[in-house]
Amino acid sequence: MEPNFDLLRANALKASAGWKRFYAKNRKQLAKMDAEIHAYHAKFSDEIDCLSCANCCRRLGPRITEKDIEKIAKSLRMKTSAVVEKYLRKDEDDDWVFRSMPCPFLGHDDNYCAIYAHRPKACREYPHTDRKRFYQLYHLSVKNAAVCPIVYRVLNAVSEKG
Repeated sequence: MEPNFDLLRANALKASAGWKRFYAKNRKQLAKMDAEIHAYHAKFSDEIDCLSCANCCRRLGPRITEKDIEKIAKSLRMKTSAVVEKYLRKDEDDDWVFRSMPCPFLGHDDNYCAIYAHRPKACREYPHTDRKRFYQLYHLSVKNAAVCPIVYRVLNAVSEKG
């Protein structure tokens, strides 16, 4: 089932104030909830097919590290300078990001990543709902909920517990 991104964005914007209030009231409790949050992550990751979504690959520009550039270059059998020239630019924070979105490695027909085994660290770790000390990324997750149905559902489940 393909997610309705306009509805996801609208629902996330509507819910964000409540999620922020939940965080403000329950920060200490949230710091002890990693196991529960990770269980929600696993449950919703099993229910949502990332390949049918790929909204993160269309809408979010990950930060690309020097190590990522090296891995991408090796994967594509290119020099790092050629990868930078063809695919990357510096953003306002002086970080490397993709020159344009959607991601240049996203398959147009099947949403497969052409460099999946060598994808950037930010892509490997997304959507961050399975990270240790999730509470430290809570505010980023509130923003990501407008893009990722897994994050949206995790935040709803966590805030309903409180």
